[in-house]
Amino acid sequence: MTTILLIDDEKMITAPLAQQLRQSGYRVIVAHDGRTGLEMSRNENPDLVILDVLMPEMDGWEVCQAIRRDNPVPILMLTALGDEIDRILGLELGADDYITKPFSTRELRARIRALLRRVELDRAGQPQKTAEFRVGQIRLNVDTRQTYKGSELLTLRYKEFELLSLLISRAGDVVSRADLFDKVWGTDWLGDTRTLDVHIRWLREKIEDDPGQPRYIQTVRGVGYRFAAPEEAQSP
Repeated sequence: MTTILLIDDEKMITAPLAQQLRQSGYRVIVAHDGRTGLEMSRNENPDLVILDVLMPEMDGWEVCQAIRRDNPVPILMLTALGDEIDRILGLELGADDYITKPFSTRELRARIRALLRRVELDRAGQPQKTAEFRVGQIRLNVDTRQTYKGSELLTLRYKEFELLSLLISRAGDVVSRADLFDKVWGTDWLGDTRTLDVHIRWLREKIEDDPGQPRYIQTVRGVGYRFAAPEEAQSP
């Protein structure tokens, strides 16, 4: 049974929401503060985390960042903050999607299904023929899900790895934004389309010597992105 961890300090929200999700067939565990939620995320191994932003002591931003350091579990943020900067901050800290309060249970269930479906499709769609890709200093192993820059092991979020593995597997070719969304997020993605650009920026910060002048991940304006061909990425 799919386990959902719900972290929110408002019991008037968590009680009915947990009940509705249980009626939909999910196992739901609840934490009413950030520290307890973080501990449960480590001990219970949930399949998805629903995380409120505004909580006392340890807020949702901190919890999201702490979970993401060692767990690729999908994170759906609940927020009463509707500003674009707050939504982008959630993505930068590792959230996979967000929904603004007040929300309908139907929309929340749809977003949950979309996130869980993408995880299953991502797992089923791993490249089978080539286990490892090397371009310049970048080495990515599909089987171990490890990425190196030279001898340095990089820490990539789940979607960052999926995005990089797709781009590097097509090194030298332009991959359209539509294709990237379809392969990495799925055609049922309900979030902000700018999440692609946010993830590209994260990747550049990790693999490029100078993210402002990228050597590996190149923007093809109006089309998408291109990972440098092996001969282009050789050190001068």
